[in-house]
Amino acid sequence: MFVLGIDPGLTRTGYGVVERARSNLPVAAGVIRTSKDAPVAERLAELHRDLTDLIAEYRPAVMAVEAVFTNKNLRTALSATRASGMAFLAAAQAGVPVVEYTPTAIKLAVTGDGTATKAMVAEMVVRRLKLAETPKPADAADALAVAMCHLQSLRLRPARESA
Repeated sequence: MFVLGIDPGLTRTGYGVVERARSNLPVAAGVIRTSKDAPVAERLAELHRDLTDLIAEYRPAVMAVEAVFTNKNLRTALSATRASGMAFLAAAQAGVPVVEYTPTAIKLAVTGDGTATKAMVAEMVVRRLKLAETPKPADAADALAVAMCHLQSLRLRPARESA
């Protein structure tokens, strides 16, 4: 089973594909970039196309997306929300279920600390996925963390359901 993790952004959307196995195996990580000079509608269309291609290539069982929270910079939050919408649309068109996780939940799942720094999250992604180095840019490592968060939540569900 593959999980596609998404760290949404209009300029850079991070993606990470992790395979659920005895120990989670990273399959791919990277970013989808759009030009700041292009009109927003064109950038969103490009992002949608690239996300659709990723879904077709990896055929994930689920897409996990980092939830967008109001940022100090409203423009950044709006761009991330638009990018998140393209991820939801691409997944829905492919029949892939989508789950969202807050940044705090992702940090807690990956590091054990909901207030962890980006550097701490990246370090734990490297350790837990047994990577040789930290994925670059940071959006790729963040997307892997989102996928890891979902896989960890799957392990916890049976315990929650029996309680």
